[in-house]
Amino acid sequence: MKKYAILLFTLLNFNNIQAQEIKTITYFQNDTLKLDLDLYLPQKKTSEKIPLILFAFGGGFSGGERTSEKEFGLFMAKNGYAVASISYSLYMKGKDFGCKGTLTEKIKAIQIGVSDMWQATSFLLENATKYNLDTSKFFISGISAGAEIGFHAVYWDYKLMNLYKSNLPENFSYKGFIGGSGAIMDINLITKEKAIPMLLAHGSNDTTVPYAAGSHRSCPTNASGWLILFGSYAVYNHMKDLHKDIELITFCGGGHEFSGYLFHQGQQSVLNFVNDILKDKKFESHIIVPSEKKIAGSGKYLFCE
Repeated sequence: MKKYAILLFTLLNFNNIQAQEIKTITYFQNDTLKLDLDLYLPQKKTSEKIPLILFAFGGGFSGGERTSEKEFGLFMAKNGYAVASISYSLYMKGKDFGCKGTLTEKIKAIQIGVSDMWQATSFLLENATKYNLDTSKFFISGISAGAEIGFHAVYWDYKLMNLYKSNLPENFSYKGFIGGSGAIMDINLITKEKAIPMLLAHGSNDTTVPYAAGSHRSCPTNASGWLILFGSYAVYNHMKDLHKDIELITFCGGGHEFSGYLFHQGQQSVLNFVNDILKDKKFESHIIVPSEKKIAGSGKYLFCE
């Protein structure tokens, strides 16, 4: 009997998740480029406008696809949020995004991805009435390369760095940022005036995207692809100094394999984060997840010992 009850619960839960609405929409197109997004919407219709989370997948600007985090989109839609998972230009496809690459090419890949995100944001702002979206409650999120897009979309100078038609409103600001194993090139871009609430997760031994301040892919300083980045722990400390809302989840001894945690096992943490922001709650926390086994270098930070 117990076995049948579990099966019934599983089927009901599956049907409930699948019932959420998904729309595939072209948000940007020119003579050479066509970019789509998948918009996940709550099935239950309401007169109240819906908060939105924009999402960018990971893959080193050379791979990945917008459907990779479908479960996250369905989960948030089930809980009353819209999610727009975007495709963006994979400029580094067939190129070296590592230590033997070219610094200017790496920066250009990020700039193109960020410009695509800005175009997706502009499109959804312009079509907010059609999809019943709340334009004052647009969150941004991403994994790895997608988190780098998110960081720079929030803090780069839009007028200076945007590569396409400038159509974001002058006073537009994202409501909050959710980043898995991401980093920003210049931490000083995060000022008291521009800082927005953040939820970050990162492995303390990440050799791909630095957890604190360090080089991308752990490249030596004489490498052609050397790029300094400020990762989640550096951003956490900076936000604390600014007295701004920040939550960091650290996986002691963990590497880049935890980049997708918030969008897989940690979906409830994301839901709690966006709910707290919309309730105007203030927070500052560092959640430390100890390693299950002794890993060389995991004691680099005292809180990981």
